[in-house]
Amino acid sequence: MELWDINISAFRSINDLGKTYSFLDPVFYTLAEHTVFLLAFAVLCYWFTRRHENRMMVISAGISFILAEILAKIAGMIHYNSQPFAELPDVHQLVQKAVNNSFPSDHTILFFTFCFTFWLFGKRFRLVWLLLACCVAISRIGVGVHYPFDVLTGALFGMISAIFAYKFVPGARLTQKLLAIYNKTEQAVLPGKDKAKDM
Repeated sequence: MELWDINISAFRSINDLGKTYSFLDPVFYTLAEHTVFLLAFAVLCYWFTRRHENRMMVISAGISFILAEILAKIAGMIHYNSQPFAELPDVHQLVQKAVNNSFPSDHTILFFTFCFTFWLFGKRFRLVWLLLACCVAISRIGVGVHYPFDVLTGALFGMISAIFAYKFVPGARLTQKLLAIYNKTEQAVLPGKDKAKDM
């Protein structure tokens, strides 16, 4: 069996679940479309703790996302496949989306860059965050907008970029300097307990 056949077979196995178990439809839809707001809220909460480590974590995650998206654009120039609902018959589609290159999955990249960074920094509930990233990736297949290879590649790019950023961003002089400037400005505008060096 060729790789593309495996890709389609794996897609059918997950996407057809909604046809058999209708209660999964709102689960897949919510994970695929709305958990991004939960992630954004978590990032804001981490940032406004004013803890140095948390802010470095958020910065690292943001940079890792940018790096992963660069990898994704390069990969997209090498390989193209449209969304499953545009290529396959009888897809259980729950999300309306314009037809374009679905390789790799941007949603998966977003969640794996941030959630895997949370893991690397040893945050509490890091297993929950990693599980959430996996569930979001699977949900993108469940709603019919990505193939398994789309999300697997997105997860791989996200984790590789997160590891790179984790190793190099926090110790970079430029990062330290820019964060120090931000902290000083924030302290002047919004005075509060200085936790910039509280690890």
